[in-house]
Amino acid sequence: MAEFNLEQLIDQVVEKLTGNKNTVAQFKKDPMGTVKKILGNIDLDNEVLEKIVEAVKGKINLDELAGKAGGILGKLKGIFGK
Repeated sequence: MAEFNLEQLIDQVVEKLTGNKNTVAQFKKDPMGTVKKILGNIDLDNEVLEKIVEAVKGKINLDELAGKAGGILGKLKGIFGK
């Protein structure tokens, strides 16, 4: 198996999922299958795919939390004038 940059693969999957509700829904139903589909014909074993899936889940959750936190901070700034 060839060497792959896992971080790049994870970022590629996150990018494809971001803003695409259909792909996110598919990822929730079948994470490994969705990752395989997004990455195409890359020969990765299940252990590596599982690492990618877990990392993507973490990044998506962090991104959702960051977005919510930013919204809350913006409201607080509006209330306090700064």
